[in-house]
Amino acid sequence: MIEAFFQYSFIQRAVLAGVMVGFIAPLIGVYLVMRRLSLIADALSHVTLAGIAAGMLWNKVFPALLLSPVITGMGASVIGALCIEKLRKVYRHYQELSIPIILAAGVGLGVVLISMADGFNADLFGYLFGSVVAVSPLDLKLITSTSLLVIAIIAVTYRPMFYLAFDEEGARIAGIPHRLLNTIFIFLVALVIAVGMRVVGVLLISSMITLPVAASLQIARSFWQTIIYSIVFAQLAIITGLVLSFYLDWASGGTIVLVAVALLLLCMGYRHLTRRE
Repeated sequence: MIEAFFQYSFIQRAVLAGVMVGFIAPLIGVYLVMRRLSLIADALSHVTLAGIAAGMLWNKVFPALLLSPVITGMGASVIGALCIEKLRKVYRHYQELSIPIILAAGVGLGVVLISMADGFNADLFGYLFGSVVAVSPLDLKLITSTSLLVIAIIAVTYRPMFYLAFDEEGARIAGIPHRLLNTIFIFLVALVIAVGMRVVGVLLISSMITLPVAASLQIARSFWQTIIYSIVFAQLAIITGLVLSFYLDWASGGTIVLVAVALLLLCMGYRHLTRRE
C-alpha cells in the first residue's frame, strides 16, 4: 500500500514539499500566535490569491512570456506584508487595522483579476485548495530554497525574536532593532504562505500556520516544546492528509486541514482528561 503510494513522482514531490511546509509553517506560526498576529496569515493568503490571479491573467495576455503563478503570488504576498508593516506604523494606536485593510484589498483585487482571467478553472482550484498533482519540480525548488532561508533566519534571530514575541515594549527599551525584525519576520510569513499554497491551498495555508500551534499549546509546557509539538502535529496532518486524499480522491488541502482539526480536538480532550485527574 505504501509502496503504491510512493511510486508516483508527483506524490514524491508532494510529500517532500509537504514535509518542508509542515516544518516552516508552524515554526512561523508559533511566533505569530504568541504575538497575537495570527490573522496576518489570512490577510496575506488573500493577497497571494490576487498575485496568483495576476499571474494567470499575465499568461493569458502574454502567452509567449509565461510566468509561474507561484512566483507572482509570492511577489504579491511580499508586497502585502510590507504594506501591513507600513500601515502598522501609520496606525500606531490601532495597528490591528492594517490586517483587515490589506485583507479587503487582497479579496477585491483577487476577485477582479480572476474575472478578467476567465474565472475559475482547474488550475485555480488547485491553487485555492491544494492538489497532490500540482507540485512541479520548479515549485519544489522554490519551496526548498524558501524553507532553508526561513530556517536560517529564524536560527540567527531566535533570541531577539523570542524577546519580541513575549514583550515587544521591553525589546524596544532593550535596544533590539524591532522595526527591522518585524519587517524581516512578516517577510518570512509572506514567503511561507506563498510556497505553502501548492500543498494546502492559498485559502487554507493559514490553517496550517495556526492549527498545529493551537494543538501544541494544549500540551506544551515551554516555548521549545510548543515549537516541537507544532512541527510534529503539522507533519502528522500533512502526511496523513496526503495519504487519505490520494486513496479517497479528496482535495489534499481540505483533508490536511481536517486532520489538523482532529489533532487539535484530541489534544483538547487529552488536556481535559488530565485536568480531571
